[in-house]
Amino acid sequence: MPKLMPRQPKNIVILISGSGSNMAAIVRAAQAQDWQQQFGARVAAVISNRPDAAGLQLAQSLDVATQVLSHQAFATREAFDAALMELIDAQQPALVVLAGFMRILTPGFVRHYAGRLVNIHPSLLPAFTGLNTHQRAIDAGCLEAGCTVHQVTAELDHGPILAQAVVPVLPDDTADTLAARVLVQEHQLYPQAVKAWLQSQP
Repeated sequence: MPKLMPRQPKNIVILISGSGSNMAAIVRAAQAQDWQQQFGARVAAVISNRPDAAGLQLAQSLDVATQVLSHQAFATREAFDAALMELIDAQQPALVVLAGFMRILTPGFVRHYAGRLVNIHPSLLPAFTGLNTHQRAIDAGCLEAGCTVHQVTAELDHGPILAQAVVPVLPDDTADTLAARVLVQEHQLYPQAVKAWLQSQP
């Protein structure tokens, strides 16, 4: 009888720049739902471009390996992205997840991970790409705001939409109160979207 070969693990690499709350939501979902058993998937590494990112300690507390690659050590975006690709590729990633990674990625980086690079954005895309999304939604008189998980393309915040969650804009909302309610939805939506992506893979 032929010997069954163990399946190659689907490694997930998460990039962060700050607190890592969305990263932690994904890691906790992966551990609680045993994605390793379901899909052969695991969060293999968390990488930050900021050595002081609070998310690094949070990842370590969740037993996830961490690495730091400071963008300040590189003269150009292209040089930083090339070094970052080396770190990521060492993990043989099935999926690269941007979770509060505050860098605009070069077209070469995006091409390298085409179809396996996702991001979460705090608006209902295609509305309010870029920054200050919550204040812009309030200023525009929107009745609803929310968040979007999308594939990353060379055009900022314009990739194919994978999932969205809607939050009402309340009459007394400030950018901070709206952001806090949207973040609650982000922590639910992002793990669900990553899980759905894993389920869609052979």
